Amino acid sequence: PHPNPAKAAAGQRIHKLQPDPVTAPVVQRIFTLYFDGLSDKAIAAQLTRDAIPCPSAHDPTRNPHRPKTAWQQGAVRAILINPRYTGYEVWNKQRKEERLLDVDDVTLGHRTTMTHNPVEEWIRSNEPAHEAIISPNRFATVQTLRRQRARNQGRQERAGKQGARPYALRGRVRCSLCGRKMQPATIRNHVYYRCEFKDQEQALYPDLTHPRTVNLREDIVCQALDQWIARAFAPDRLTATITALSHASAATSTAETQTPEQAQARQAIKDCERRLAR
Repeated sequence: PHPNPAKAAAGQRIHKLQPDPVTAPVVQRIFTLYFDGLSDKAIAAQLTRDAIPCPSAHDPTRNPHRPKTAWQQGAVRAILINPRYTGYEVWNKQRKEERLLDVDDVTLGHRTTMTHNPVEEWIRSNEPAHEAIISPNRFATVQTLRRQRARNQGRQERAGKQGARPYALRGRVRCSLCGRKMQPATIRNHVYYRCEFKDQEQALYPDLTHPRTVNLREDIVCQALDQWIARAFAPDRLTATITALSHASAATSTAETQTPEQAQARQAIKDCERRLAR
């Protein structure tokens, strides 16, 4: 029964976490593999090769929006940094933030999003709240290893900062075979956009014929773009181009009264413009 008398009178009961007999050994194996020197990506590939169901495949009702055919690097990372496996309960990991849909028109309302709090703001229970899957010492050792490996790579863990080298087409080139965004990389002083198709991707797209790595030179793409822009702004086409630009600008401007769908579309356009500017 709930210790709060009012909640107990309403029939509420307290709940307690219990280890899943199927997945708890997988969590322990992930910590062991990382302790032995494997990276998040290597662990995900190993689990996929061993045909171990990923979290979304084991419990699809909790993860209906995620692929269910292979382990992802982010899933491994989320497990490795989750302190609840040590038996202690943790609160205040996230907070709600309300952001206006349009700062120029507050009547459109706001959008509520969940944002992660810094680790130092998390609140942990003083005593164990459930059975531990990972010992606190093993968990602390793995966290120390993560920080050390991040420093050795010259970056902070999940810093989210872009490198100093500018990439003209970052986030704007997609692979024509799988549709995923191609990642920029500098190889022998040339900028390439790469699409790597490794074990995890092969499990996600079993029927797709895709080379292991596709490389595209940035200067080749930019040269074609320069030629297209030059044609669009050539003297004989300048008037038509300016007219098309003005029509596009007029089409994006919204009316004074907007439906919720129109307001959502307007906010999406502003989000895109903000990301482009950044």
